Amino acid sequence: MPAVTAAVLTTLVVSAAAPAPGDTRQKPRAAEGPVWTGAWGAAVQRPVEGSEDWGPNWSQQGFAGQSVRQVIRVATGGSTLRIRLSNAYGTTPLRITAATVGRSAGDAQVWPGTARKLTFGGARGTTIAPGRDLVSDAEALRTSPLEKLTVTLYFADRTGPATFHRFTTATSYRASGRHLADAGDAYTASTHAWYFLSGVEVSGPASPRRGTVVTFGDSLMDGTGAAPGTDTRFTDKLAERIVADRRPLDVVNAGISGNRILDDSPCYGDKATDRFRRDVIDRPGVRTVIVHLGGNDIVAPELGDPCMGSAPHVTARRIINAHKALIRAAHARGIKAVGATILPMKGARFPVYSERGERTRTAVNHWIRTSGAYDSVLDVDRAVANPADPALPRPGYVFPDGVHPNEAGSHAIASAMDLDAL
Repeated sequence: MPAVTAAVLTTLVVSAAAPAPGDTRQKPRAAEGPVWTGAWGAAVQRPVEGSEDWGPNWSQQGFAGQSVRQVIRVATGGSTLRIRLSNAYGTTPLRITAATVGRSAGDAQVWPGTARKLTFGGARGTTIAPGRDLVSDAEALRTSPLEKLTVTLYFADRTGPATFHRFTTATSYRASGRHLADAGDAYTASTHAWYFLSGVEVSGPASPRRGTVVTFGDSLMDGTGAAPGTDTRFTDKLAERIVADRRPLDVVNAGISGNRILDDSPCYGDKATDRFRRDVIDRPGVRTVIVHLGGNDIVAPELGDPCMGSAPHVTARRIINAHKALIRAAHARGIKAVGATILPMKGARFPVYSERGERTRTAVNHWIRTSGAYDSVLDVDRAVANPADPALPRPGYVFPDGVHPNEAGSHAIASAMDLDAL
C-alpha cells in the first residue's frame, strides 16, 4: 500500500459527514440530560466464517426466527442502562423484533424476575439501517460493579449476515423461537462471539463524575490468551483495580485480535485509523484511550496468513505517524491518550519474529516511551519482558503460543498502569 501521510490519516480518524436524516449515531448530550458512560463494549467487524483456530460463529448465516442471548460483564454500576446495537456491516435493514436485559445466573440463565423489556423510541422493536447503530431507551435496572448481565435479542425476520465481534472469552447462546425472559433451557447452541451488540451504557446520580476508559488495539486488548469465561483479560484486571480503588471510571474494550494500525484485513477488522471514530470518539463519556497497536503490522509479512489480506513490510516511521494521528484525533475531542508499548514477540511458537521486525518494534517502543506525544505510557513491553533477554516474554507470563499474556501476564500489565494517568 502506498505510504499514507499523517495528514491523510488525521482526516480519516476525525472527519465525518453531516448526519443524514434518521442518523442513529450518538448525538451530543444536552447539559441537563443524563450523563451516560460505557460500562461495557466491543468493537464490531465484518462477518467472517469460523475456523479451526477461532471456532465456529453465526455471523455469515445470521438469524431468523431465533433468540440470541449474550452475557457481558459491566465495569461499574448505575441506576439505569441502555444498550447499543450496530448494523455497521449490514447490507439490508436489521429488524430487532424485541429485546430484554437481565441479571446473569450463569451460562444462559437469567436470574428469575430480573428480565426487563427494552424499548426503542417507546416501541418494543426497531429497525437499524445498513451502516448505522442505535441505542435503546433508558431502562431502570440498578447494576453493581463487575456484575454480569444477559442481553437477549429476538429476530422474527431474517437478519442477513451479522455485524459481530469475532473473538471473545465469553459465551453467547442461541434458541429457536422467542425466548426473551426464559430461564435459559431453550438455549442449546453456543459460540464465543458477540452479535450486533456493541455497547452497554449506564447512568445514575451515584456517579456524576464518571468517565470511560477505552482500550483500543489488537489481541492484547481483545484478550487472546485468557481462559474462556474467567474474565482474566488485561482489561478485566484493569477494571478490577479501578473498582477496588473506588474510582468513578468505566472500562470499554475496543480491541480486535489481529487488528493493524495501517491496513485492513478480511478477518481482523478495519485498520485502526479508520475505526477510531466509531470505536472510541463516538462512545459516550470517553475521557481516556489506551492504544496498543503496530505489532500485527510488523509481523504480518512473516505469517503468510490469507486472513491478513495485504501484508507489506512497514517502517517504524509509518507506524509512528499513524499513532500521531490517533493522538491528534483524541486530543481534538479532549480525550487523554495513553500509549502502550508493543509486547515482546521473540518467544512466539508461530512465525512472527524477525530481526527486521524486532528493530521496528524497538524503534516504535522507544518513540512511545520518550517522545512525549502520548499523555502517559503503559509500558507493556517492560511489564512482561524476560530480564535475561528483553526480546522474550518472562517465563510464566504467556499463553502456550509464546506471545499473548496469560492471567499472570495480564495482571502484571494492569498493575503497571498508573491509575492517576487515566
